[in-house]
Amino acid sequence: MAITGASNLVPAPAKQTLATAYIDFTADATGGWAQQYLPDLMEKEAEVFGNRTISGFLSQVGAEESMTSDQVVWSEQGRLHLSYTATMGATGTTLVVTHNADTVAVADGADHGVRVGDMLLIADANATAKAYVTAVATGGTITIKSYSHDHMNNAGIADGACKVLVFGSEYAKANSGRVGANEPKFKSFSNKPIIMKDKYEISGSDTGAIGWVEVTGEDGQNGYLWYLKAEGDTRSRFTDYLEMTMIEAEKAANDGITSLADASVGTNAGAITGTEGLFAAIEDRGNVTTGVTGVNAATDLAEFDAILAEFDKQGAIEENMMFVNRATALAMDDMLASMNSYGAGGTSYGVFDNSEDMALNLGFSGFRRGSYDFYKSDWKYLNDLSTRGLINATDTVGAVRGVMIPAGVSSVYDQNLGKNLKRPFLHTRYRASQTDNRRLKTWVTGSVGAVTSDLDAMEVHYLSERCLVVQGARNFMIMK
Repeated sequence: MAITGASNLVPAPAKQTLATAYIDFTADATGGWAQQYLPDLMEKEAEVFGNRTISGFLSQVGAEESMTSDQVVWSEQGRLHLSYTATMGATGTTLVVTHNADTVAVADGADHGVRVGDMLLIADANATAKAYVTAVATGGTITIKSYSHDHMNNAGIADGACKVLVFGSEYAKANSGRVGANEPKFKSFSNKPIIMKDKYEISGSDTGAIGWVEVTGEDGQNGYLWYLKAEGDTRSRFTDYLEMTMIEAEKAANDGITSLADASVGTNAGAITGTEGLFAAIEDRGNVTTGVTGVNAATDLAEFDAILAEFDKQGAIEENMMFVNRATALAMDDMLASMNSYGAGGTSYGVFDNSEDMALNLGFSGFRRGSYDFYKSDWKYLNDLSTRGLINATDTVGAVRGVMIPAGVSSVYDQNLGKNLKRPFLHTRYRASQTDNRRLKTWVTGSVGAVTSDLDAMEVHYLSERCLVVQGARNFMIMK
């Protein structure tokens, strides 16, 4: 039986099986079956990607504060004790100290804090010995005398590079006091906010084409939305951009990037200077590790202990939070599981409160190693194929596998307020004043609803001006 197109349809006066009374459901686009029957419309939106937003990381580990300036400046304490890299002189009786910017300075006109009367602990690759400082010359040269030998060579310290630690002082009876004084040394850091923008637009005609869709929002809310469903997605994406920018951004080199003066960016050709994000701050001032890659549990444990040794050097903050990708999370689970000899060969459940059921739950979220407590969490940003997961899968050499962030607060000197304040190590600063709060601005323009222009459309604008402050970056670690 032939089936013709809709253009040849001839209605039959009765229910008869005539060739001209059939509709071609697929061949004729102008007269498909939808012309006769309504489709079975599934009005509920399918959530095929789960919760698509990745924001929330900064809210867990930091805080937000307002500011009224174009720049945020903070200072961090230097180290309390005096330790240096030095060069042992040819006679084993002099040292040339290389200034260590992390320590206290300046004394006796030299670029270090070592003074006459100090007792030194000196070490190289072969030996450790103690010496007494008898003279300090301008320029960093120090005259020393070994406590145990006639010169440092006989004490086992070879000529060349060595490390020096001041551990005390000694004076003979009836001598005068110290000559010169050491001043505390601190470092000053700064960052500047950048302006971020986005926009959603829909024509006035399209606002009349009402179509309801049942949706579930990223924050758990559900219900029916009209055409503004797309606006909700734009807002969620911009919210994610606010966090992703604070994580990924870096400062522009030299004089920055000159913005093009065209309609796409506005009429002002200003400098694009960038801002320092989390990853850039850690790589510049913090620690980088390539350890705990899942080679095997024993190797990962040794590499993790090397990370602890590095934290010992940087202040030994007891509680730390780890945000890692899936592969690193599983490698750590395997590493921790190997430390408990349950099953064949032993039933030691001590680290699990002697609970066998707890021991078999191998998804470790918190654990203690040495004197440190770690709280581990998967970081969706590093796994999702639409965010860092895509980049990590492409550049496996430079992939970011996670970050370790100290918990608690730090004491810093605020240049604007002129006093010490306690703040989280990580927090976001946004521009705000009594007249304008730029944390997250949203406004509507166009001729839809409240008319503000002759544009036959509705435009929803988003703007934020913010930057990230990473205090004590030396206590952070990025896993690459």
